[in-house]
Amino acid sequence: MSHRLLAATTVLSLLVRRGETVAVAESLTAGLIGAALTGPSGASAAFVGGVISYAAELKHRLLGVPVDLLKREGAVHPKVAAAMATGVREITGSTYGLAATGVAGPDPQDGRPVGTVHLAVSGPGGRVWHRDLHLAGTREEIRQATVNEAVDLLQGVLELNVGEHSG
Repeated sequence: MSHRLLAATTVLSLLVRRGETVAVAESLTAGLIGAALTGPSGASAAFVGGVISYAAELKHRLLGVPVDLLKREGAVHPKVAAAMATGVREITGSTYGLAATGVAGPDPQDGRPVGTVHLAVSGPGGRVWHRDLHLAGTREEIRQATVNEAVDLLQGVLELNVGEHSG
């Protein structure tokens, strides 16, 4: 079993055991995180769905990312990832929202170099966890590494919160 499938299976198992759910908001990965989380059978018990918001306008309209933040910082910023994660959690009613925004290449974006990626998980009580990455490789390698890091971040958050929200 690949590391990604094992991590996704672990994440889903933790969520199902606690009666919790997750939704994703993806930019540079364009659905790859959702695909990874729905790879294991039984994923529908914990995976709600996702929003692919490639354009900044959709980040604002669908996920509620503040326009002033997008204008000031661009779409590749830790606060944008946090707002995306919170937005997708709120619109789907899921326990957790997982978001990824970044630059897969081949060109820099918003003054950010290729390989700059920001991940965020939004959870109960509005708590947000971040992971900021500087990845190397081809466009596809950066996207795949982002998926792995996103699933690992969610797994870490869930393991940190074991027992905190159950019962």
